[in-house]
Amino acid sequence: MSYKRILTVQDISCLGQCSLTAALPILSACGMETCILPSAVLSTHSVGFEGYTFRDLTEDMPKIWAHWQKEGIAFDAIYTGYLGNAEQIAYIKQLFATMGKPGCVRFVDPVMADSGVLYPGFDENHVAAMKELCCLADVILPNVTEGALLTGMEYRETYDRAYVEEMAGKLAQLGPRTVIITGVGFTGERTGVFVFENSVPYYYEHDKIETLCHGTGDVFASSFVGAAMRGMPTEQAAKLAADFTYQCVLNTHTDKDHWYGVKFETVLKDLILRLK
Repeated sequence: MSYKRILTVQDISCLGQCSLTAALPILSACGMETCILPSAVLSTHSVGFEGYTFRDLTEDMPKIWAHWQKEGIAFDAIYTGYLGNAEQIAYIKQLFATMGKPGCVRFVDPVMADSGVLYPGFDENHVAAMKELCCLADVILPNVTEGALLTGMEYRETYDRAYVEEMAGKLAQLGPRTVIITGVGFTGERTGVFVFENSVPYYYEHDKIETLCHGTGDVFASSFVGAAMRGMPTEQAAKLAADFTYQCVLNTHTDKDHWYGVKFETVLKDLILRLK
C-alpha cells in the first residue's frame, strides 16, 4: 500500500469523541497521512452539554488552503464531515476543484440531520447547498434522514427494502459512484448499512444495541474512508467499518458516565488488525 495523504474537513469538538477528534486518530491508524481543515472549534459537542463555546473558522479556511497551494500541497483524498454553513460548503467545492492530486477521491458525509429533523441552525438552503456538494462527490455517506432530505423523499421511521433502494437510486443520480446509507434497519433488533455502487445494492446488518452513542457516524465514516483508501473493496470496507463501530458501541454502552461518545481508542488496535 502506498503512503497516501488525506484531508478531512470538519469541526473540532475538544471533548466529545466526534468529528476531527475521531477522524484524525482513526485515519492515522489506517496508515494515512491525515491533514485537517477545521471548520469550527467547540469546547464540547452540542448534544447534552450546556454553555459550550463555539468559534466559527469560516474566514480562516481559504487562508489555510491558499498557503497550501503556495507550497504545492495536494491530496489523494478529501473527506468532509460537519460543515456549519453554505459558505463553507462553497469553499469545499473549490477545494475539490483545486487541491486534489490526479485521481483524488472525494468523500462527503452530509452531516446535517438525524431522526427526521435538521440539526439546529440548518434550513432548506443548507440542504440545497449540501446537495450540490454531493453532486461533486465520488462517495457519499448519508443517514436515512439526510438521504430523505437530499432526494425529497418522505422521511419514514419504519420502511422496507424497496424504500431504501429507491432512496439509494435517487442519491446515485446526483452523481456519486458510491452511495452508503447508514443506520438502516428493517427490524427493531437489527441495524446496518446499505451500499449502492454501480447500480448494485448490498446490505450488511448486525445486532442493534439499544443505547444512544454520539459520534458513531464519524467513527463509521472515518474507518470506511481509511479502509477504502487502503484499496479495500467497497462492500468489504463498509462491513469492516460497521463491525468496528459496533465494537466501539459494545465497548462503551455499559458505562453510564461515558454518555457523550464511544471509547474507540481502546479498540483501535483491533481496527488495525482488521485492516491487515
